Amino acid sequence: MTHGFRIKQSWTRVSPDLVAAFRALPVANVSDSMSRMTAFGPTIRPMHSSGVLAGPALTVRARPGDNLMLHKAIDMTQPGDVIVMDAGGDLTNSLMGELMLAHAIKRGVAGFVLNGAIRDADAIRQTHLPLFAAGISHRGPYKNGPGEIGFAIAIGGATVQPGDLVLGDGDGVVVVPREEADAILAATRKKQAAEQKQMDETLAGTLDRSWVDRALRDAGCVFID
Repeated sequence: MTHGFRIKQSWTRVSPDLVAAFRALPVANVSDSMSRMTAFGPTIRPMHSSGVLAGPALTVRARPGDNLMLHKAIDMTQPGDVIVMDAGGDLTNSLMGELMLAHAIKRGVAGFVLNGAIRDADAIRQTHLPLFAAGISHRGPYKNGPGEIGFAIAIGGATVQPGDLVLGDGDGVVVVPREEADAILAATRKKQAAEQKQMDETLAGTLDRSWVDRALRDAGCVFID
């Protein structure tokens, strides 16, 4: 097996039930429930018009500006997969555009996270297939390789294993490790309930805000009349 130019053809994916459960939760709350340590970072932003990204990761790694492995990933995807590609964050050449997106939709891809650029941005913005990327470039890609499919990658400090749950909304993208998804789901639902309680108290005018002055005093702030 040649490291750097290889394709793994099978792996265990997070369950559809967990994908559906996380789809209803905000990325911000999921991130908070994982100590805010697993985000893809601020450079990965939504390029589509609307829609939530949720599904098991199909991981791709390629050299900057080359999309040979991305083409192969779309061809081998299972319906509902999210293709997550690290191409080094380079924005010189785009990795995909309108034609590849149409093929991906036909194949049942649930969405994309690309650490690189796209093109045909106006057409992509008209679609509802979630697509997150680092930028836009009209310059097309190369198709020479090398690259990898189905192995661990890292984007913005977040490690993604094939089959992990990938979740994205207007705030960005987060990855939930497959083996920890049940525990993180429970923690996020607990946080969601606490935030709903806070919102209800805010709207009712009964929210206790004494913690603000207490935190200031504990930090050494002096109040002057």
